[in-house]
Formats: sequence, structure tokens, C-alpha cells
Amino acid sequence: MFEVGRVCLKLAGRDAGKRCIIVDVQDSNFVLIDGETRRRKCNVKHLEPLNTVVKIRKAASHENVAEEFNKLGFGLWKTKPKKAAARVLPVRKYDPGKAKKQGTETKAASQLASEPKEAAAPKQKPAKKSKSKEAAE
Repeated sequence: MFEVGRVCLKLAGRDAGKRCIIVDVQDSNFVLIDGETRRRKCNVKHLEPLNTVVKIRKAASHENVAEEFNKLGFGLWKTKPKKAAARVLPVRKYDPGKAKKQGTETKAASQLASEPKEAAAPKQKPAKKSKSKEAAE
């Protein structure tokens, strides 16, 4: 009853009430359908077979199924994939107080960079006196 090429009516799901053609039989419970519906695996309990059988090969492409539907006089929707909308990048809010703080830091850093550096030896810490030497003095 559910062979390749059988025209069926979808009874359940999002595509209910639309006609389809069985493209492939996967096992006793599931078939691959295409037509006015989306091309997908479907339970045979969700299909009502009609009297019409079209001649198509197993796993036929959507174009072949569309040709057969046009021969039968059924129309198909032609859909195009939607293009992704341009993403809007977030814009940071301007905080004048924060900008002033950042501006002073950069000025101070630039002043330090512009001053000539002395070629002085690194500062050394004075040596600590041990307790035994303090007691001796």
C-alpha cells in the first residue's frame, strides 16, 4: 500500500491537509515524503494513501517530485531560503565623566614619557642591622 510514488494526504502535524508523494520506504512504519509538505521522514499512521501512483525512482530529488506534481495538476509552493538580516552592533553610551578620567591618565602618562630619564643606579635599601650588632654597640 505504501510504495514509492504513492500520492498521500498528510493527516497530522504542521503539514496536515497537504498532499505528498512517498519518495522512499524506510521500514514498515516510516516513509520519506516530499511534495506540498516538507521533505521529511513521516509515520505511515499520519498519511492517508490516495488512488494515484506516479512513476518516480526511489530517493528522487525535489525537482523530480515537483515535475510529477505539476503533471497531476497540483501546485507546489516555491520557497527560497531567507537571507539573514544585518546584525545591529551595540553602541556604547558616552559617559563624559569617564572620558575625563581616562583623558587625565593619558596626559600624565604622556608627560612621564616625555621627561628625560636619568641614568641613575637603582635605589638600594639600607642594610638592616642585626640584633646582635645593636646589642654590642
